[in-house]
Parts: sequence; C-alpha cells; structure tokens
Amino acid sequence: MKKLLILGAGTGGTLLANLLSRKLPHKEWEITVIDKSPEHHYQPGYLFLPFKLYGYNAKEDIVRPVREPLPHSAKFVQADVYLIDHKNRAVHTSAGNFDYDWLILGLGCRIAPEEVEGLEDAMNKNAHTFYTLEGALKMQEALENFQEGHLVLNIADMPIKCPVAPIEFVFLADYYFHLKNIRDRVQISLVTPLTGAFTKPVANETLHRVMDEKNIKVVPNFALESVDADNKVIKSYTGETVSYDLLCSIPPNLGPQVIEESGLGDGIGYAVTEDKTLKSKRAENTYVVGDCSNVHTSKAGSVTHFEAEIVSENLLREIAGKEPHPDYDGHSNCFIETGFHKAFLIDFNYDIEPVHGTFPIPGIGPMSLLENTYLNHWGKMAFKWVYWNLMLTGRLPGDPLLPIRMSMSGKKLDEIKQHGGH
Repeated sequence: MKKLLILGAGTGGTLLANLLSRKLPHKEWEITVIDKSPEHHYQPGYLFLPFKLYGYNAKEDIVRPVREPLPHSAKFVQADVYLIDHKNRAVHTSAGNFDYDWLILGLGCRIAPEEVEGLEDAMNKNAHTFYTLEGALKMQEALENFQEGHLVLNIADMPIKCPVAPIEFVFLADYYFHLKNIRDRVQISLVTPLTGAFTKPVANETLHRVMDEKNIKVVPNFALESVDADNKVIKSYTGETVSYDLLCSIPPNLGPQVIEESGLGDGIGYAVTEDKTLKSKRAENTYVVGDCSNVHTSKAGSVTHFEAEIVSENLLREIAGKEPHPDYDGHSNCFIETGFHKAFLIDFNYDIEPVHGTFPIPGIGPMSLLENTYLNHWGKMAFKWVYWNLMLTGRLPGDPLLPIRMSMSGKKLDEIKQHGGH
C-alpha cells in the first residue's frame, strides 16, 4: 500500500484530499490528512465578523467540523506536527510517526505579534486583529463600544495572508460607522509598509480614488517598529508616529515553524517552492499548496484553489512516471468589498497586474474587473456556498469560467503600459 500524506486540513489540504481520493485507486493508495485543529474555518468570514455584516455574527457562521468536508476514504489524524524528516520520508507528530511515499504541505501561515515590540501588550488592551477567529470576535466587541476617535488599521509587514483584506476592512469600517450614524465622529486610516494601498499601479490608482471619496487616509511607507499601547501610538523605523484610539493590527505573518525547523523554509517559515510546478525545492516527493509556500503570488483562497489543481495534476503525472508541467502562472482573483453592498473584482497572475475588463466571459461578463458594482458584491456573498459545496469538495476543476491559468481575454492590457508597466 502506497501512502500519500497531507499536512494541513485547510482549503488546500482538504481540496487535494478530495481531488486525489477520486484519482488514486483505493486498493493501492492510503491518503492520510493531519491537522492540529478539529475545526475547518471559512476564513473569508473573519473579515465580516467584526462588523456583524451580511449574516456573519458568530463563530457558528463560519466553522464546521474538520472531518465534514474531507472524503470518507481519507484518514484524518488530529495531531501537532513536530518534524518533517524528508530524507527518510517520515513525519513526526503528537500522534506518532507517519511514513509516506508522497507528501503535500498545506500547513498555512500564522500571525506573530511577538515579532513587534509592544504589539502583544497592545492586543491585550486597545489593539485587535481579524486574522484569527478569536481576534475577529474581540474586534467585534471593541467596535460595538467604539463611538468616536481614530481607527487605525496597520499592516506590520509583508507578505500577509489575503493582501486585499486590510483594504476591505477600512472600506467596511466606513460603511459600518455610517450605519451607526457616527461616521462624522470617526477618522479612519490605513497605515501600510507599501507605497500605496495596493502594490500595482492600475488597481492602486482606482482604490485610492475610492478611499479619497470615502475620506479614508492612506499612510504609505510605514515600516512598523513598535506599538505603545499606553500612549496609543505606533512608531515606524524612521521615527514617524501615528496616534490611534482603536488599532486594528495585521501582525507579521510567518510560515509554520516546523517547516523552518525541518530545513524546508526560506527563513521565515515559508516552504521554498518552485513557482511553476509547486514542488518543494528542498525535499523530494513533496509538493506545497496554499499559504505556507513562498511562491510569488497572493496568499489567498483562489490561489490555493488554482494551486491545488496544479498539484493534483503534477503529482499524478509523477506517479505515472512523467515530468510535472512547469506552467503554473500564479493566477489569483478576488473580490474587494467596499461597503454599501458593492465590491471590486480583480484578476491577475505572476506577470500581469489587475486591469479593467469583463469576467469571466470576455466582452460579456457579467462581472466587471476593477469596477465597484453590486454584482461583484453578490458574487462574494455567493462564494460561501461555492466554497463549502463545490470548491472544497473538488467539483470546480475543469470549469471553463474559472480556469487554472489566467485568461488574457476581456482585459484592457494597454492600461499597464499607460501606467509605466511592462
């Protein structure tokens, strides 16, 4: 009996367990999924919980048992992973040791507030984060009690999971305070180490225009050095300071420590991964999916979905004695909520930045890229059902409307040259 071991039962691990359980003969292959948590979280819901928006009010709205979306034929082991002994093809865990023929790393990433002076102390006082379920619920309570003052969202460092989520948070905060009729008493700032709200020129210009309209201030090039909770001040390495009344922190995001300690990491816990094939560069018979990889695209759910299809395809090729296809293009698409039941939609990859256009059918849509529309918002609202019923279960592969590799059709690519791109 050959053994496939999947570390992590998040989006990537669960999706791959479903895809491969249908492709690998059960009489020849044993699939085991290991995760420390008994719960599977719909992480896009973290964004809405602080505001109690769109039906996201409590833990029950985003959490299900981890076993529920996994295939019945796969074994699930709840355990902490201590060491990946890739030379001997064995993984050491709190539930014992597991050997394997092929390994998939889908361990996600984690927030590390301890990396910033004073941030852990602040998160026990007047700072919160929505990057964890517990943090989102604490932020919900803090916002309910917040009546006036300066709400600051600070991104401590990059890379982070879902890079557009901080942008969405300040947009939704604007909407939330309008609903409470106190928007005129609240100042909102996005403080970021980037040169603007977004990393690419076309989308950055569009998003900044909306932020200006909503009176949301952007403080760029702010590399966070420390947080002073007692005086409610964040400080950059260049000495710049921003005062706050309530701080929404996006702490440094790091990869799992076990990846680093097992000799597979890039120095901050992300598995060193081939951009085009998604194979580990440090271990044989190992693929990487989702947030724990160091490939040069967003750490987001859509990316994990596309990566999982590539990993499945390449793993099966290698099992059959063929070479993996080196053609993953870093495809990512995501909605950017702006409040008032509207959202943007962006579609991009390693080489092509988000531009205006139509999606998914060129010239028809019905969704518009880089346009703030009601339809885009409802697309995001519908994604929760798609996530649980189609994506995790592996029923989206082959869908022509969601291709693994990004389509150039329907996109106004000339905008890139107009903004100095290539």
